[in-house]
Amino acid sequence: MLSGYVCGVPHTRPGSVIPTLSTASRPTPTRVLAVPSAHPYPERLRAVGPDAEHSSVVHLTDPPVAGAPNGQWWPPPALDADWVRAHADEVDVIHLHFGFDASSPDDLQGWVDALDETGIPLVLTVHDLANPHFTDQTAHLARLDVLVLAAAAVITLTEGAAAEIRERWGRDVEVVAHPHVAPIELVGAPRPGRDGVFRIGLRLAGLRANVVGEPVVRALADAVAGLPGAELVVSIQREVLSPLHPRHDRLLIETLAELVRRGRIVLDVHERLTDEQLWEHVRGLDLSVLAYAHGTHSGWVELCHDLGTTVLAPRTGHWVEQQPMLTFGWGRDGHPDAGQIFSALQLAVLDRPRWEADPAQRVAQQRSVSRRHEQLYAAVLGDVRTAGVA
Repeated sequence: MLSGYVCGVPHTRPGSVIPTLSTASRPTPTRVLAVPSAHPYPERLRAVGPDAEHSSVVHLTDPPVAGAPNGQWWPPPALDADWVRAHADEVDVIHLHFGFDASSPDDLQGWVDALDETGIPLVLTVHDLANPHFTDQTAHLARLDVLVLAAAAVITLTEGAAAEIRERWGRDVEVVAHPHVAPIELVGAPRPGRDGVFRIGLRLAGLRANVVGEPVVRALADAVAGLPGAELVVSIQREVLSPLHPRHDRLLIETLAELVRRGRIVLDVHERLTDEQLWEHVRGLDLSVLAYAHGTHSGWVELCHDLGTTVLAPRTGHWVEQQPMLTFGWGRDGHPDAGQIFSALQLAVLDRPRWEADPAQRVAQQRSVSRRHEQLYAAVLGDVRTAGVA
């Protein structure tokens, strides 16, 4: 793996400290390409308002994808070694977040080699140590083996994830908390009028690989049946109801139909939701349940926190560190602990715990996050330029 100097360009050695702003300064703006750029998370890392006018960074747009509709960023052209060499004079720093799932470890090694050759430092945010889109994590970890060791700076979102990165790769890593997901004008805003029903939502959406649907639905339906005034709303995308869909789950669909017939759940079958529809869906819930068997971090947790919806989540990811929430565990059979789910729902219905983001704190957090990223970009670029004249 790459470390030290390659073609005269240094990388932070495993275990070293991420450099700070004092290591470099630049009279002209730093051109940063986030991969992807048009994605809610990277967009939240950018300075806004008056800060944007004085920003030291220019954020580049996603390169066009051949044959794809305008605005589609995947698969990212910038993850190709030839693209890097062809556009090296247009980019100062690349910040990788998502989109590398389709690249093999060998492809990624060739890509980071091209970054070394052209003097473009790589900043990597490790969002997923366990990828929610795959059951087998072998290939995902092999990709991270390349990227984490090659990056000039490594970022993650929680201390638990940082500890895993240090243990596996021996890299120093900076923890930068997840900024707000909902538009700031909705954070802390009054919620829709309530009708006295305590609504518990289970969003199955498109049945990602980490979603354990049928056992969680049954456990929730059984628990809600013993809680007067509570209602379980299960939402799922229409496309996965088709037997031809690659993630169709026949047992889950049969269970949902049975529970609807028995009046145990409200089933919400829908097309893919727009952002606005998603925000209104969350604002209409008192409690949102995550059915994730594996994963690392969750934007859903942050969205619920922004909009004042309590979360019940399994203790299988570092999302439990992101915000206050209710939790449950899994049994040895891979099914949720029904007793813990019932206790959590009982607490939610009777005590109505509600953890909600403060808009002023979210504004201050985004400002801090954007400034720290600008410092990191300047620092890693400064290291490259210093090495070039050494």
